[in-house]
Formats: sequence, C-alpha cells, structure tokens
Amino acid sequence: MEKMNRAFEKVKIMVGMDVEDEEQQAAALENSNSFAFVDDFNRNCTLSTTQRLYGFAICFAAGLTCTLLSMLVFFKPIKFAIAFTLGNLLSLGSTAFLIGPKRQVTMMLDPVRIYATSIYIASMIIALFCALYVHNKLLTFLALILEFGALVWYSLSYIPFARSMVSKIMASCFDTEF
Repeated sequence: MEKMNRAFEKVKIMVGMDVEDEEQQAAALENSNSFAFVDDFNRNCTLSTTQRLYGFAICFAAGLTCTLLSMLVFFKPIKFAIAFTLGNLLSLGSTAFLIGPKRQVTMMLDPVRIYATSIYIASMIIALFCALYVHNKLLTFLALILEFGALVWYSLSYIPFARSMVSKIMASCFDTEF
C-alpha cells in the first residue's frame, strides 16, 4: 500500500498538483470562508487523487474512443461532426479531473490562450449547429476543418514557443518570394 501511495504522489507531482495529506486538504477546505460560486463548486467537488486519476482515465478513454470511432463515419459529415466534437469535449473535460475545474477554466482564460480557447469552443458549437440544425454536409465539413485547426492551435498554446515556431514554419513554406 505504501508503494501505491508513493506512486500516486509521483503522479501528483507530474501533473502539477501539490502533495498534501488528505487530512490537510480537508482542513484547508473547512477554513475557507469564501462564498463565491466557483469556490463553493470546488468545495463540493473534491476528489481524492485516486478518484481524479480514474475520472481522467475514463473521460479521456471515452473521448479518444469517440474521436477514433468518428473516423468510421468520415464520409458522413453530420455523424462525423457529432462523434468528433463529443470526443473533443470529453477529452477537454478529462483534464479538469487532473487539475480541477477552477484551474482548468483559469488556464483556458489565460491571456496567452484566450483567443485560441474562444475559437476552439466557438468552432465546436458551429460544427454541432451545422450538423444538427442546418444538415448541410459542406458547411459541416468546413466547420470540422475549422474545429480541427482550432484544436491544434489550442493544443499548441500549452507548449512553450510552439505557436510561434509553427507560424514561422508556415510562413516560410508559403512564402511567395524566391
């Protein structure tokens, strides 16, 4: 059991969580006197490290499964859009299990990635709207291209200097001056 606890502590450190005893964490939550909605939400959603890892693994596996299964219906853009977007939402939500919903939202709304987050979420909404209400395959396919591009750009925002590197590579590839 001690080996398991040490392994969980190492995983906590890898994902950026503070290593604390469960008793210290419970005492800190009781001492909090804030009545803000987000603090109240976080207080009611406390999970142990084991529960967080299980939640992450299940949510991420479901998201990956939806995304991979969407490839089976690639030539049916409406079904593809629904499965692909659901997979993206589940994968995005899985990280909230690791770092908590408050920190997830804070990181998504960080000034460095606010535009990438906005475009990513808007592209998911547009893809679902085109698939579920408009039923136009061409618009749905264009929305999926936008969603995939936004997903890549959003993901690159978490890697230091990745967006500037990709921008420079793309500019040099499509440079028309010889």
